[in-house]
Amino acid sequence: MTDSGGFAHSRMATVSESRLQQPSQKDAADQNFDYMFKLLIIGNSSVGKTSFLFRYADDSFTSAFVSTVGIDFKVKTVFRNNKRIKLQIWDTAGQERYRTITTAYYRGAMGFLLMYDITNQDSFNAVQDWATQIKTYSWDNAQVILVGNKCDLEDDRLIPTEDSQRLAEELGFQFFEASAKDNINVKQVFERLVDVICEKMNETMEGDGSQLGNHKDPNLQDNANEGQSSCAC
Repeated sequence: MTDSGGFAHSRMATVSESRLQQPSQKDAADQNFDYMFKLLIIGNSSVGKTSFLFRYADDSFTSAFVSTVGIDFKVKTVFRNNKRIKLQIWDTAGQERYRTITTAYYRGAMGFLLMYDITNQDSFNAVQDWATQIKTYSWDNAQVILVGNKCDLEDDRLIPTEDSQRLAEELGFQFFEASAKDNINVKQVFERLVDVICEKMNETMEGDGSQLGNHKDPNLQDNANEGQSSCAC
């Protein structure tokens, strides 16, 4: 996915979109689902967004990824609350030069994983700017989880868990610390984001349900997991 460093970013975006139509991708071609959620992983470059997505979608990890060019995606179908939910998960480039491309994909996204690296102060300092972009370019009901990645590198930690929890509370986000390398909280982060989206759907269903888009069944039960909202390593 991210090894296509030679592509111009506009071409990468086009290639990514076209893959959605390829029948060879079983999950992408499968139309048997109750809901489809568009999710985005955002954050500074090198915080581990691509590794995090590969760990969740393919249960694989490699440290050999190069920086994502433009935007790419994976599709995964999950079962939550007795519903079959198709997740379209977009992996975005963190570099400033791709920002105008990646923000174009915020529209229609129902959930965001806003990621920083617990060993990188700059990535944590940028969280507020990323949160502002979400507010600016996405719809009001988009749900966000703040993710402190690379918690396996405890000896190199620069961002105290308490600081991250405090910032998440100020922004109104839920918070997890996770590790793509050691597969810590990766599945839990995605499951919680899906559950929060489902909860919001239930709250708004009596209003203008058409805002939610990309879902078929209006009777999703409110059985979302009430697990803890923040999980340190």
